[in-house]
Amino acid sequence: MARKNIFGADTDAPAGASAETGSLADIRPLANLDRPLRRSGPVGAFSQSLGSISEKAQRAADLEKQLAHGQTIVELDPSLIDSSFVPDRLEIDPEGLNSLVGQIREHGQQVPILVRPHPDAEGRYQVAYGHRRLAAIRKIGGAIKAVIRPLTDEQLVVSQGQENNARTDLSYIERTFFALRLERRGFSRDIIMSSLGVDKAALSRMIALASRLPDALIEAIGPAPSFGRTRWAEVADLLDNALKKARALKLIHADEFKALSSDGRFEHLFEQLRAAKPKPRSGEWRADGSRAVKVTETEGQLTLNFNKAAVPKFGAFVEKRLDRLYEEFLKENEELEP
Repeated sequence: MARKNIFGADTDAPAGASAETGSLADIRPLANLDRPLRRSGPVGAFSQSLGSISEKAQRAADLEKQLAHGQTIVELDPSLIDSSFVPDRLEIDPEGLNSLVGQIREHGQQVPILVRPHPDAEGRYQVAYGHRRLAAIRKIGGAIKAVIRPLTDEQLVVSQGQENNARTDLSYIERTFFALRLERRGFSRDIIMSSLGVDKAALSRMIALASRLPDALIEAIGPAPSFGRTRWAEVADLLDNALKKARALKLIHADEFKALSSDGRFEHLFEQLRAAKPKPRSGEWRADGSRAVKVTETEGQLTLNFNKAAVPKFGAFVEKRLDRLYEEFLKENEELEP
């Protein structure tokens, strides 16, 4: 049985309209923190699909119930709307945005966004979900249709995460980085699990992986939608090497790197790190003509052998000053720090 059109608007979308331009009855759920968390389990792909379909249908039903209790759609000036205080997208795909702009121009904005009154700026709003629609309307011009709810921080991030999770709209690294950002802001694991629709074990793996990757590197690469957990874990393993990590953090600032697509940036960085295997070298440092220090370097180690016969106390002198040398090193390499 078709659901009643609770918005009192035409919900017959033209053929070929996307999820963004579909029926208003298909708007994604508002946050309901009493909803049980979805848990992953050892079930088959078919049963998981059925569960997902059932859950999404229940979310749509929950939304209709919530909006039926006094919620209305209003038109807002996009310039009054700010992004969520915890971004989940690393970037908006230009091609996808242009496609959405074309759809909205042809069919109109049929799915409102969800916003809350800005907690720190009177007369302004924050987006819970609908960032792409907001970006599209800003390009088109005019007002944007929105539902306004007085959400708490927890309700906002749960609504934000569940909306994108229901659409499978975020890449793996975007979801993972979003989880890490939420934890850094002090949100509980239960709230983060509810937002992303994952269980405790999966969330722990996500946060552990994101913690191994420099923020600057994740943000520079972007969503990289073609690459999942396995490939990002390989990058994290490569970055365990301090020399490769420093190389990667220099590479992301190159114009050649920035000109690539997000997937292209990931591939380029990965190939550069995998190929960056310095050749073993050996050398020496002389003092007053004597071979005072022998230098040996491999991929993972640099060794200094002090010749005590040539300069008897030089090795001990350097050893006592390692803390001071390390502080000088950090000061000179601050730009490489994530």
